[in-house]
Amino acid sequence: MNRLSVHSISQVTSADLDGALQQAFEKFKDLKEGKNADYIQELANVDPNIFGIALVTTDGKIHTQGDFNSRVSIQSVSKVFTMARALEDLGAQAIEDKIGVDATGMRFNSIIAVELQKGKEINPLVNPGAIAATSLVSGADYAAKWDSILQTHCDFAGEALEVNLPVYKSEANDNLRNQAIAHLLFAYGRMYFDPVQTTDLYTRQCAINVHAKDLGVMAATLANGGVNPLTKKKVVSPETVMYTLAVMATAGLYDNSGIWLFNTGLPAKSGVGGGLLAVCPGKFGIAVVSPPLDPAGNSVKAQKVIRHVVDKFQLNPYRVQPT
Repeated sequence: MNRLSVHSISQVTSADLDGALQQAFEKFKDLKEGKNADYIQELANVDPNIFGIALVTTDGKIHTQGDFNSRVSIQSVSKVFTMARALEDLGAQAIEDKIGVDATGMRFNSIIAVELQKGKEINPLVNPGAIAATSLVSGADYAAKWDSILQTHCDFAGEALEVNLPVYKSEANDNLRNQAIAHLLFAYGRMYFDPVQTTDLYTRQCAINVHAKDLGVMAATLANGGVNPLTKKKVVSPETVMYTLAVMATAGLYDNSGIWLFNTGLPAKSGVGGGLLAVCPGKFGIAVVSPPLDPAGNSVKAQKVIRHVVDKFQLNPYRVQPT
């Protein structure tokens, strides 16, 4: 078994990677832990047996295992790419000043976190910060902002993406808490576009449909400094990626973000649709789609698969061998 550090991952062959993904798939395919998100009916109806893995290297090689073509709604993974868009448009200082970049220490949809800090000291990967980030995306009106958000996601994925309309409609009919968050932020001067339209934009972006390969390419684009390794298009700058990965590291997996970082060292983001992606900077992106979630809202199989790969090749960047 290969036991290579992150500094020597370039020595790992395609066969090594394929073998690791196959091993992980076989090891976890029959796992029955977790359950689909059920607070949105359309998510509860998604096939819980979908299980796909995609690892995409920064030189554009794609390694897949399982069902990597079945699409699920991107949900909170979208926060990463809308944050990146806002960072690219406005710069890091504006995001730090207008939203914040610090973990709240509270639930992802906490209203208390907004109230305690009067809309400050949040981050773009919890719902209040994500809604604020959506409001900051460049565009004179709803349509222009949506075009920018969707195009950004498509550019990261390297293909045209579409909204899952049943999921969008289901969430739009039941997003009162996010509407309340948006209006509370507006009351504190921390909402930068109409709160009702912004909440709808945010709801729509969470309903973008993706499969494991899309998410793998999106993660690989981050790993490649903002250049899509398949299309070669520069989506965002290396500086934007640097700041995006930092927030992913501290707030990417809801309440279990610290546990994830402790065990893997990799920036990552999950969504309640069942997708989870992680970034090995300069090396590859990896994504898994499997809808059953743990109590924190993170895909059970996805966490296990990615940790399997990290452990197999000793990819945790905080693991340093003495000289």
